[in-house]
Amino acid sequence: MTNLIVKAGVAALIALTGLAATAPTAAAASSDLGIYVQYNDRDRDRDWRPDRRPPPGCSPRRAEDKASRMGLRRTRVVDVSRRTVTVVGFGRRGPDRVIFANVRGCPVIR
Repeated sequence: MTNLIVKAGVAALIALTGLAATAPTAAAASSDLGIYVQYNDRDRDRDWRPDRRPPPGCSPRRAEDKASRMGLRRTRVVDVSRRTVTVVGFGRRGPDRVIFANVRGCPVIR
């Protein structure tokens, strides 16, 4: 029974020490409040008329954005055909390419 009380006391001491160590770190954080507005330059180029719809296929810009989100760096479109959009860039292991179908949503072919 004595061992149980000693172990509980040591655990409580360690917990209080950890709690005391984090208090100065939390107090050092600033309490600034602000409102930040993000602006995307690509929005400026778009025409927002209600009768205008996006093109039915996979646009080169959309293909580049999707390849960037997939992990390619320095992406560029090298080929746009009736069926595919090819994007090249650099992946983790070196030069790489992604081929998208030229349909809505830009699905990856390979």
